Amino acid sequence: MNITKRYEEAKELYEKVGVDTELAIKKLSQVSVSMHCWQGDDVAGFEGAKGPSGGIQATGNYPGKARNPKELMDDMDMALSLIPGTHRINLHASYGVFEDGKTTDRDSLKPEHFRPWVEYARERGLGIDFNPTFFSHPLADSGLTLSHTDEEIRRFWINHGKACLKISEYIGKELNKPCLMNIWIPDGYKDIPADRYSPRKRLMDSLDEILATDFDKEYVQISVESKVFGIGLESYTVGSHEFYMNYASTRGVLCLLDSGHYHPTETISDKIPSLLLFSDKVALHVTRPVRWDSDHVVLFDDELREIAKEIIRNDALDRVLIGLDYFDASINRISAWVVGMRNMMRALLYALLLPNEMLAQYQNKGNFTEQMILQEELKTYPFGDVWNYFCEKMDVPIREMWYKKVKEYEENELLKRI
Repeated sequence: MNITKRYEEAKELYEKVGVDTELAIKKLSQVSVSMHCWQGDDVAGFEGAKGPSGGIQATGNYPGKARNPKELMDDMDMALSLIPGTHRINLHASYGVFEDGKTTDRDSLKPEHFRPWVEYARERGLGIDFNPTFFSHPLADSGLTLSHTDEEIRRFWINHGKACLKISEYIGKELNKPCLMNIWIPDGYKDIPADRYSPRKRLMDSLDEILATDFDKEYVQISVESKVFGIGLESYTVGSHEFYMNYASTRGVLCLLDSGHYHPTETISDKIPSLLLFSDKVALHVTRPVRWDSDHVVLFDDELREIAKEIIRNDALDRVLIGLDYFDASINRISAWVVGMRNMMRALLYALLLPNEMLAQYQNKGNFTEQMILQEELKTYPFGDVWNYFCEKMDVPIREMWYKKVKEYEENELLKRI
């Protein structure tokens, strides 16, 4: 009753600035965020890799990480039960499920290796997004894959991309929901290159060959993801933002913005409206960089709110495909999922509760004093009361109360994995 009473008071206050809280809640309940499976096992996958490579790193040694498909699915179930809404899961190709422990190399992966994931998603009403895995493999140890000078190695990775396209198509058709297949490669050089052009030409040709594969565009959407640098690849990244932005615009695929993949002074919130002007859709990987692409758990910080504002104020909830991407092994991994996913949803609600048209009118008329005053006052409006009401309606715990369930799960399940 207290939650409802506080919500009704908040609703009345928001009405005075022209915000319909019921409509905001309705819109938020229809949002689907893609939850990344690799947070649950520190990006290890099921191929026997000891840890991630390719310029990425998971740090920490918190007990209880998932060691097999069942444990990972159980952990994801636990997390999803504490997150309001119905969402998607995001898989890497290194998470195929193999019978009797017999793995298949990545250039020969088949849809059948992901059938258990499809059944998992179908039973829960979830969608699935998919990623080829161009790292943590002997043929990626040089730091080059699709841009490699060795035709045989490059051919292996091209075939991996083609195999992943067919897997993505299978996933989309089976679930009757489009599958976003995102391509990120770690390719680059530790020191200053002598030739920046040729590696990008090889990457372009490799991507073109992958996309020449026959696939049903109704069920598969393709995105390409840039990065400014990686560990051991500090001086030059083949798949830069400029390369992929131009590639996406000329090939009819989506440009994916990862909030950790740019220079520290850049923000993707400023890039979103520009891409929306020229693209039907935009894909996001939301993370929290701390000085570099360190992939910290997403917090309810300024940039997250700005990202959400740009999605909402541009009426782009159906045009921006939101996924999370971080891996923190220093804290309870399920909590990391829940904090990040709830914060993404919380930020969208915050943006939905802003009088965006009124603020835009102030800007357009040059009323910058009124604009600043209202923007500042809105920061202390009772947004949290609307969030708690939304969580209760979606039958998930409010405030920090969800952590009690995670601790019980940790004691009953996670600590037994030590």
